Amino acid sequence: MAGRLDTFTRALPGLGEGIGTVIGAIRGAGVPETTLELVHLRVSQINGCAFCVDTGTKGLRKNGEPDERIDLVAVWREAPGFTDAERAALALGEAATRIADRPDPVPDDVWDEAARHFDPTALAGLVAQIALTNLFNHANVTIRRPVGAW
Repeated sequence: MAGRLDTFTRALPGLGEGIGTVIGAIRGAGVPETTLELVHLRVSQINGCAFCVDTGTKGLRKNGEPDERIDLVAVWREAPGFTDAERAALALGEAATRIADRPDPVPDDVWDEAARHFDPTALAGLVAQIALTNLFNHANVTIRRPVGAW
């Protein structure tokens, strides 16, 4: 299945460079790379972005994450093997992605738990990771970017 655009970041001049700058800022915010990748995967699962789920799982495996943890990201609340900080980041990722699902999209208890594990800079990086993943998910679903397209 061919996509509607090969990639939206290359079709819009300057966008790829801008996103690269955002990614650099996120990676410099102090959130462990594995946590960022787990959040990316979970948000992508929620949004049904096959391209990002594929690249997310491959990235986690490439960085040495065991299949057992990757396989259980969708059910992280009931699954063993996730740290309290990862759970807080995943909860924030889910809440910030499902903003239309409840009157208080990101309840104080979700935010407070994340703030217990991440300083303000890291929290900003985590929020940016969630927002950027949602951007990629929405764009890739819209353009029907196929799994494996690079």
